[in-house]
Amino acid sequence: MPVRERRSLTNGQRFRVDLDYGELTAKKPEKSLLVKVNKTGGRDWRGRISSRHIGGGNKRAYRLIDFKRNKDGVPAKVASIEYDPFRNAFIALLYYQDGEKRYILAPLGLKAGDLVVSGPDVDVRPGNSLKIKNIPVGTMIHNVELSAGRGGVLARAAGSFVSLVAKEGKYATIKLPSGEQRLVHIECRATVGQIGNLDNKNVVLGSAGKMRHLGRRPGVRGVAMNPCDHPHGGGEGRSPIGMPSPKTPWGKPTLGFKTRKKRKISDRFIIMRRA
Repeated sequence: MPVRERRSLTNGQRFRVDLDYGELTAKKPEKSLLVKVNKTGGRDWRGRISSRHIGGGNKRAYRLIDFKRNKDGVPAKVASIEYDPFRNAFIALLYYQDGEKRYILAPLGLKAGDLVVSGPDVDVRPGNSLKIKNIPVGTMIHNVELSAGRGGVLARAAGSFVSLVAKEGKYATIKLPSGEQRLVHIECRATVGQIGNLDNKNVVLGSAGKMRHLGRRPGVRGVAMNPCDHPHGGGEGRSPIGMPSPKTPWGKPTLGFKTRKKRKISDRFIIMRRA
């Protein structure tokens, strides 16, 4: 999808780059697939801020997305391609032949009026969902499961895809967008194709007001704070952040410090770490 640069009529539009949204075919979502989401303001059950810079923003209703794609053998017609305020990928509304409606992530090239289907013997076309054992090696896939039946968790963002590298025995080797290679059971499901909305990476918000519309509050630099508020604070005039490494507001190392927790069940399937 092409992007659109704004005319610089105001300072907030001077560097702004928006999506064209010409691919979308519907302006209003399916009401039966909407769920109300209450705003937290980044606060936990105690009322204390656990995630900073969250608050405000426009009202949003969550669209229920079918990540499992377990409705086998029932063809579905793509009724519309829609915008989802909770993700950077577009979504497709499916009308199944038995009357059920579901949302799925819209892959690249999927258009209103196309037919998609899930099952073991379906064609390898964008939007169709199969088990990995039925997908040819070298195919681009998305919405990949890590545990059979739990729903897809890998490659769900705009423009992302996973490459099916090899299959041997009960496991298949996939390559993630980060470069990581890992094993996935061949009974896990995946959807054929690459996620659409490739130009999302070229969007420039351009103004603080646009950030506030998305619910993102300002983030103050640590060096602009007092020493009682941040390890980088204090000093006469501008001062460096010091040694041995940058810190979070709570004194933990950041900017390169690895915080990934050891997941023994998941980590043992990683063949090659990301760069």
